[in-house]
Amino acid sequence: MTSTSLPLAGSEVSIPALGVGTWAWGDRATWGMGGYDTSLTRSTIEEAFEASVDAGVTLFDTAEIYGRGESERILGALLGADDKRAASVQVATKFMPFPWKLDVRASLLRSLRASLDRLGVEAVDLYQIHGPVSLRSHGAIADALAEAHQLGLARAVGISNYSASETRAMASALEKRGLRLASNQIEFSLLRTDPEADGLLATCRQLGVVALAYSPIGQGRLTGKYSADNPPPGKRTFGNLPMSVVDGITAVLRGIGEKHGGKTPSQVALNWITAKSVVPIPGAKNRRQAEENAGALGWQLDAEDLAQLDGVGRVGHRSLQNRFWQHG
Repeated sequence: MTSTSLPLAGSEVSIPALGVGTWAWGDRATWGMGGYDTSLTRSTIEEAFEASVDAGVTLFDTAEIYGRGESERILGALLGADDKRAASVQVATKFMPFPWKLDVRASLLRSLRASLDRLGVEAVDLYQIHGPVSLRSHGAIADALAEAHQLGLARAVGISNYSASETRAMASALEKRGLRLASNQIEFSLLRTDPEADGLLATCRQLGVVALAYSPIGQGRLTGKYSADNPPPGKRTFGNLPMSVVDGITAVLRGIGEKHGGKTPSQVALNWITAKSVVPIPGAKNRRQAEENAGALGWQLDAEDLAQLDGVGRVGHRSLQNRFWQHG
């Protein structure tokens, strides 16, 4: 990917080639904020926010269910406290269409307005359906998204965890309402290449849908920080690949990084994703992580590197958090 800015279809919004995922911000259950991870604090998050924006990484992705809204509150506080940086930020959040939300229009608009209140903004740049778990039709969900867009509450609309066929169906449903599908946020990394193997990425490209990759470094597994002898802490379950397998992939990342002037394993892993025309949204808990993430931009893997990484990538399985969906 050579462009540093990608337009979101159906809107005037453009996003950078790299974003920030904020799942960990305010989350205790999985990421241990306020619990086992004593290093993750409001102060370190503020540093991560500042370092990301200063490096041009201005897309921040959150969701109403992250920390039961706490992620949105934290991001909103950061935006409200720093007008200069806030002016360049693109905010994306998500609606969880639980099956019991049968009146999806009313539920979505109510949830979106609550998200806007926590974020302290009048509209979000991208509003996404968190997963294909609703009992309502694509048409009913498209109606709700179209109304949110018409009301000026969402500048662009997207989906998350939708399969190729589901993506096509939602794109068609929105098109009938005069709206373009802008994005599909999916789990994609060297530890889970299934979206490429099953044609989902190709479908997104054909439709002009930007693919966003969450857990792009396997929830920290591809940083080199963890190993079979030192696995990730807490409840960060990720597929069923043993760390001994991950260690082998990390070794390849480290070797390629050395070839490119000392790039870290995570920077190589993120650069591999951008080479697929996918926007990775890794987490950033502090300034160091934010600066390391930003170091994935501004250089390119060569054809030999890409072939080597494609060779060691694993199709992978669904993360336990997403066992009820994921491109199925």
